Amino acid sequence: MRIVAITNQKGGVGKTTTAINLAACLAQRGIRVLLIDLDPQANATSGLGMAQEDGGSLYPALVLGTDPHAAIRPTRLPNLSIIRSHQELAGCEIELAQSGNHLARLREVLHPLRSSGHFDYILLDCPPSLGVLMTSALAAADELLVPLQCEYFGLEGLSKIVHVVQQIRECGANPDLRLEGIVMTMYDSRANLSQQVVGDVRNYFAEIIYNSIIPRSVRLGEAPSFGKSIIEYEPNGRGATAYRALAAEFLARRVENKG
Repeated sequence: MRIVAITNQKGGVGKTTTAINLAACLAQRGIRVLLIDLDPQANATSGLGMAQEDGGSLYPALVLGTDPHAAIRPTRLPNLSIIRSHQELAGCEIELAQSGNHLARLREVLHPLRSSGHFDYILLDCPPSLGVLMTSALAAADELLVPLQCEYFGLEGLSKIVHVVQQIRECGANPDLRLEGIVMTMYDSRANLSQQVVGDVRNYFAEIIYNSIIPRSVRLGEAPSFGKSIIEYEPNGRGATAYRALAAEFLARRVENKG
């Protein structure tokens, strides 16, 4: 079982869209996935049509030491479960920061889920910031997946993420953390800028950038307002096709690494 943090400290780059739809496409392929919404804004929660509920997030497990299994809920999609978010997680940042081991706390909480054998992957949808929850996710994850918008500001944000990953490794919080992949999102084939940014990322990160590119799509933006993944909302559209290809490439990489 692998824990994958999906993160970018910049908002509006398709991070939660990628978390929802990668999880849904993996589940469609028969992979057992647990999506954990760590963002107090709870967009992954509402994007899958789930209601927020007091005590329904990972907050009780992080702060009070309750069993994280109690927070798991099934979704409409077979093989896909979720731990929802709630605004209470915003307060969790303060409480964790005041504790002596805030970087290790999430890893400790996730240990029973890792060892249970119930899931093949845990995907962490992180807040769009460099706060305690995001750094705790990096300390708990086996690998990091970065959705990157096809704009030059995205390149600046990527350098910050690489720096934070290096800090997490060097401080001993998670020396084995791996920047596994970069997913280019909101790609407009008609725009020279999109092509230039993808080219630049390929030049610097040729070994980890995904071949699958997520297009700019109105349908991808609409789907969360209906509480649906793109494979439910428009199963034969460009967005669904792109995320299915991403899921296939995601799994193929792991087969190659094992080989």
